[in-house]
Amino acid sequence: MARKYRYKTAEEVRAMIPAGLATANMLQRVVEHIRPGITTLELDDIAQSSLVSDGATSNFALEPGYVHALCVSVNDQIVHGVPGDRVINPGDIVSIDAGAIVDGWNGDAAVTVVVPGGDPQLSERRQRLSDVTERSMWAGIASLSHARTVNQVGGAVERSINSAGKYGILREYVGHGIGRAMHEDEGPDVFNYFVRDTGPQVKPGLVICIEPMVTSGGEDTYVDEDDWTVITSDGSDGAHWEHSIAVTDGGIWVLTAPDGGAEKLKGFGVTPVRP
Repeated sequence: MARKYRYKTAEEVRAMIPAGLATANMLQRVVEHIRPGITTLELDDIAQSSLVSDGATSNFALEPGYVHALCVSVNDQIVHGVPGDRVINPGDIVSIDAGAIVDGWNGDAAVTVVVPGGDPQLSERRQRLSDVTERSMWAGIASLSHARTVNQVGGAVERSINSAGKYGILREYVGHGIGRAMHEDEGPDVFNYFVRDTGPQVKPGLVICIEPMVTSGGEDTYVDEDDWTVITSDGSDGAHWEHSIAVTDGGIWVLTAPDGGAEKLKGFGVTPVRP
């Protein structure tokens, strides 16, 4: 029996904008404070403060057994890193994943930052990994503007990554639908690679998160003893980028980008259409 997906009304999509902007604000404020010597828990404190100032709450903290507003993953930790006493060092590659709730609606996004300093060659490789991952996310977002089905997005993400060189794409962790829940049960899986299943139709009211997770080495991972942090098995570095995107009448709108994604999508010939 075919799975059914729930499409949101234009009014519901518009109601998601404040949560998206609160998520964007939180990430911006955290990124501004990433520097050598700061701990990952201190970054989480900054995120908590940002949520309060925007009248938002953390959706990450609603996950069973999790109490933080962020996931902070460093170097070979690719996703779901738990904030704690780990100190950020020069040259580290740091992925920040964050989400917010405003009036019952959710936002979810992630960025990756290479901390200034350290070995220049290593920093250059890590920045390249982050850039490749970010571009693949935008390639996937741009493809959503003309895709007929959701799983065409994964092909666009994979092609972008493969065109940049030899990188690993995580297979076990994928994007998702978002709305009243951060991970909607009635939302589709959003793969970062080609799959034969076409997925649901792309039409106004579809709201999904596109989030490639890419390594500089292999695709195998394991979960740390904290039962959260996903680490590359070969010790290679990881990068993670994510946005929440809505399909609108006549186009798409990146809910977790203040400009709807206009600046980044320009290079793909796509102009976002506000809901």
